[in-house]
Amino acid sequence: RADGFMEEPGPVRSVRQHSPAHTAAVTAVAALQPDQCVSGGTDKSVAVCSWRSGTVLRRFIGHEREVTKVTCTLNSSRVFSASRDKTVMMWELHGTSGPSQLFLGHNLVVTGVAVSPDASQLCTGSRDNTVCKWDIETGECLGRAAISRNLVTHLCWVPGEPYVIQTSEDKTIRVWDSRELQVAHMFPAKQHIQTCCDVSPDGRFCLSSSSGSAGEGGEATLWDLRQTRNRVREYKGHFQTTTSCVFLPRGPALTPSIATSSYDSTVKVWDQGTGGRE
Repeated sequence: RADGFMEEPGPVRSVRQHSPAHTAAVTAVAALQPDQCVSGGTDKSVAVCSWRSGTVLRRFIGHEREVTKVTCTLNSSRVFSASRDKTVMMWELHGTSGPSQLFLGHNLVVTGVAVSPDASQLCTGSRDNTVCKWDIETGECLGRAAISRNLVTHLCWVPGEPYVIQTSEDKTIRVWDSRELQVAHMFPAKQHIQTCCDVSPDGRFCLSSSSGSAGEGGEATLWDLRQTRNRVREYKGHFQTTTSCVFLPRGPALTPSIATSSYDSTVKVWDQGTGGRE
């Protein structure tokens, strides 16, 4: 447990493995509540599961192709899923099994989805080089911005701010002002495709991860969002593409940490301040 919670003292127990939540590969997963997660798969379904019991609590079916991203509102009452069928769907955690809202407008696979902190708006990104803003209640597209070669890989919203962070296959990290859907800042381009991004809970830092192979690339990069907006630190140790990166919850006795996962079949936890592997 990254937050320092210990269920029982003594040596680390063996990994707990549960029955499959999907009939095919799991392609996306996100924390929903302290003891629940939401996942999407190539079986086109979205599943809400309990980490404690390993049981599937809800299953949502509606996409025509593989689910690529999943996320939820801060109060965990709504789940959003993006898909290769070019759509984003909204599901009510305590509602019917069908989608309560459908967001149509992208021309290619949707690869990024982020919900505003007040749960009123949704931002999506796609391999069609566009970022879109939507009204969650009506499903209306409130804005669309297209940038050549901006093949979106991930989106995340800055807590308490009108800004959205976006990574791209053009090796850049963009900061969007969601109010006018304009690029407010762009960090210096990296040497490799940027695969994922995350923002610290206090909104001070951004984290991005890079593609790579044979020990080249594959790093995660920490960026300053508030002061100089420069690169702060890099976390190097993966031998292939780093597919995701997240800021971990901070326990009372723990230093700020981040976690990365990679095609090299490892998950690594790093000291955010020193870059050392924990």
